[in-house]
Amino acid sequence: MTDPQENPPGNIPPDLTLDHRTGWPSDLRLLVERYPREVWPTHPNLGELSKFWLGRHDMFRELNGALLQASDHLKEGTVPAEEFRAWFLPRIRFFLQQLNGHHMIEDHEYFPLLTQTEPLLSRGFDILENDHEMIHEGLLSLQDAGNGLAQALAGPADRVGFAANTMSNSLSGFLKSLNRHLDDEEDLIIPILLDRGEMALGG
Repeated sequence: MTDPQENPPGNIPPDLTLDHRTGWPSDLRLLVERYPREVWPTHPNLGELSKFWLGRHDMFRELNGALLQASDHLKEGTVPAEEFRAWFLPRIRFFLQQLNGHHMIEDHEYFPLLTQTEPLLSRGFDILENDHEMIHEGLLSLQDAGNGLAQALAGPADRVGFAANTMSNSLSGFLKSLNRHLDDEEDLIIPILLDRGEMALGG
């Protein structure tokens, strides 16, 4: 499978792909400089839809972090395998399903509406869609690591440590990429909604 990180679309320079960028360039910071993060919580145009969307992002950050912490505890042998299995496996399934569904809604509904609303930032939404392809690859890797860990937990105890280490490494790398994506996505979208109101998303 082609890696979108190695071969991004022609209008996306390599330094703006997910694992290489450190934030938005100046042409995509037009609105976030007008509406920096510190004004978001009290701005009158921060409506219920925006708050819900930001809340979902916070949930993904927190759950990814909690899954990473749990896998580290298993790797270190500080949590019983059966207790870990009961807590971890349903939560990682929920995380994978919910994040994938969230991105599908963004790609097919929110991003097209927002691109029409603020064409000057359309390149940013192309970059975010490319992020979603990278994140999808990461989700597949996490799913494979989760399946391997589930098999290890059902087998001999000496297999658990290696599988837990693989899971921990996968979650750690994924969390770094996910945080970059969520931060940049918020910095692009929330200022549009503050500037135009939630009618930009049909709210």
